Amino acid sequence: MPRKSLDQQLHLIRDDLLLLGSMVETALEESVTALREFDMGKSRAVYENDVQINDKRFELEWQIMAVIAIQSPVLTDLRFLSSALTLCTELERIGDYAKSISRINLLSGGVNIPRFQNVIYEMGVKTSDMLHRSMTAFIHANAPSAARIISDDDMIDAMYAGLYSSLMEYVTRNPNQVECANYLLWMGHNLERAADRVTNICERTIYVETGELGDTAIPSPRLPK
Repeated sequence: MPRKSLDQQLHLIRDDLLLLGSMVETALEESVTALREFDMGKSRAVYENDVQINDKRFELEWQIMAVIAIQSPVLTDLRFLSSALTLCTELERIGDYAKSISRINLLSGGVNIPRFQNVIYEMGVKTSDMLHRSMTAFIHANAPSAARIISDDDMIDAMYAGLYSSLMEYVTRNPNQVECANYLLWMGHNLERAADRVTNICERTIYVETGELGDTAIPSPRLPK
């Protein structure tokens, strides 16, 4: 098929990747907002809407595989398409973490320890922002931007470590809150894993631009002008 047709297909795939990313980003934000606001209806909506993320993931995977099979792309286009397949999985898994957070909130009946709920909320917002920026970097094959986002994962790890430490101290003084602390740790762990998935997306962005995977492929972030 002519190059024009391939370019059109790649454009459609980029648009659908951004749509899937936006669906997952919204699910993350809604899941932690529901926790902070004691909104069981919102948690239930995130939980039930996960099926739409799954459906979009599989639809996009078939679209990508069809382009690979019919168009026989090479070099950068093939790296982009193979990485887009990986992103479908990563995004669907992040959506699962948002679903899990919502499920935990529903199981708990609404945790009421505001200072820890606020930490979870902040972790969720920062992870969602990382995801948004990682998708923009992937679409524009911006490896230096992706490298900066990878470094942000350390911040999420530190927040989770701080949450764990604070909760352990809290339950020693409030042993009747062990169950609530477990719910919060479970949510925090889901966000920590979601940020790790964002890192995987960024590594794929670097691969599209450089053709290399792994730590040695990560370029030094360019300083802003």
